Amino acid sequence: MGNHKRVGILTAGGDCPGLNAAIRGFGKAAIREYGMELVGFHDGFLGLAQNRYVDLTQRDLSGILTVGGTILGTSRDKVNRMIVNGEETDMVPTIVDNYDKLGLDALVTLGGGGTSKNAYKLHKAGLNVIHLPKTIDNDIVGTDDSFGFSTALEVATDAIDRLHSTAHSHHRIILAEVMGHRAGWLALGSGIAGGADIILLPEVPYKLESIAEAVERRRSQGLNFSVIAVAEGARDVSDAMALRGARALVDNSSAKTKPAAKRAKRDLEASMRDNTIKLASELEEATGLESRVSILGYVQRGGTPCSHDRLLATRLGTMGARMVQEGNFGIMVAAKGTGTDTVALKEMAGKVKYVPADHPWVEAAREVGTSLGD
Repeated sequence: MGNHKRVGILTAGGDCPGLNAAIRGFGKAAIREYGMELVGFHDGFLGLAQNRYVDLTQRDLSGILTVGGTILGTSRDKVNRMIVNGEETDMVPTIVDNYDKLGLDALVTLGGGGTSKNAYKLHKAGLNVIHLPKTIDNDIVGTDDSFGFSTALEVATDAIDRLHSTAHSHHRIILAEVMGHRAGWLALGSGIAGGADIILLPEVPYKLESIAEAVERRRSQGLNFSVIAVAEGARDVSDAMALRGARALVDNSSAKTKPAAKRAKRDLEASMRDNTIKLASELEEATGLESRVSILGYVQRGGTPCSHDRLLATRLGTMGARMVQEGNFGIMVAAKGTGTDTVALKEMAGKVKYVPADHPWVEAAREVGTSLGD
């Protein structure tokens, strides 16, 4: 092998458009430009722990630029808490051992917030790790953009466009539930682009009366319908306060009390499921207008990546190959304007990029008369 590097690559967390484009971008640059060998692990960190892999060649990377999902498969397993024989097990030592036995010089991880936390754990365990940011939520700290977001934004915008005609024809309130548990970038962007009348975000707790007032204002103008873009994590003021308290309790718990605090938080979150359906019922009662819900769900993650995501994935992938060649590890390759940069994993892992109250998108929404329910 001489000085040729042997590099592992995996995709973890939720699937999204652009993963294959990033695998291709990294792989082609690694093989063509730097003569590296590429090893793809099946099903994320689970495959890495179970030593399930395939050698990837240029032939394997051909034709995948436009393919949705990931040719490697994915999972949400955590490196330090995998279920083995029915028990939660720390698999970091096993992963380190597999890495060494395969003679790997580096590991490239493609994923979102949870993947970056796993990547950082492996970096601290001594592995040479580089992370590429993907998520349709666009909530990764340290990068302007993440591949998957632009395609999901197009899908959600198209759905909101289509819902306008039904809302108008039937004089209804239609709520389009868009993905985004903690950050509302997707709902905000698609709501603005799709001309939603009201946009509800996790970062801006809403008041039922404020939403009803916005609907009534439209009705006073002769507009007997409204389209609402709702992030799945949007909550009213009281529920938002309860969730903040539960999350703070988890963050401030000791190692002994943290499991119970996490269970309490999960139970609280479970009690708030179907919140958009509940809101639709409340709005129907408050306004007298029929209300319907359209939950976009997994269609936002699927399908062919748009040109922006293909370009972004290729940019980040090729930059990642360059970083491996230069020996720059423990980093995420980030999008900065039209270029790229690197961010230390310790500075971004586990953090969430929320929508700021003064973000230009928020200001633009308010200035065109869009209500945020506050």
